[in-house]
Amino acid sequence: MIKIVLIDDHFLVRTGFRQILEAEKGMQVVGEAGTGVEGVQVVRATKPDVVVLDIKLPDISGLEVTHKLLTHEPYPKILIVSAMVSHTFPYRLLEAGALGYLTKNASHEELVRAIKSICNNQRYIGPEIAQQMALAKLDVAAAGDFSILSDRETEVMMMVARGFEVKQIAEKLHLSSKTVHSYRSRIFEKLNVRNDTALTLLAIKNNLVSAEEAEGKSPHSVRE
Repeated sequence: MIKIVLIDDHFLVRTGFRQILEAEKGMQVVGEAGTGVEGVQVVRATKPDVVVLDIKLPDISGLEVTHKLLTHEPYPKILIVSAMVSHTFPYRLLEAGALGYLTKNASHEELVRAIKSICNNQRYIGPEIAQQMALAKLDVAAAGDFSILSDRETEVMMMVARGFEVKQIAEKLHLSSKTVHSYRSRIFEKLNVRNDTALTLLAIKNNLVSAEEAEGKSPHSVRE
């Protein structure tokens, strides 16, 4: 029996995944969560074989969740299922230890196939993601901007672009405000942007955040 935990902030998405997977012989959903922090707690309590994980979560991102889950044994197999197809995140998540990556356009059959593959320690990358990654290798300009950020810088960048304040980022990532400011300054320098608004627009342009997620952001820097 393959035990599975679902981490996605949309209840209807989790419900759909649960129905698909529990209709499959030999698969059981043993837990689910709508936030990254809750998801880590559920995984550590239930010790599943596989975690089906979204990237965009209300608190910490799927990248941070992946890091947290793969620092404590037993290590679950992680399958990313996300609407994000930009090459930046597949590279980040696969480097961090995720074994699979699908878009939310994947079929029921492909979801099941991906879970079975990673349970056999085989990587599974959906065709849409594989195409983006292949094109990124050929297109130096496309691979430039965000690919030069470290994992932690990427995490901070995403939270800044989504409107989190410095204190919120520090609390969620267990860092000091001073450290977050330092990361933010390095991000600005690496991406050649002057403020949070410019960073957010760049993130939207690269499909790392949606305009809806960035709504309500101040045109000024993130507040202390």
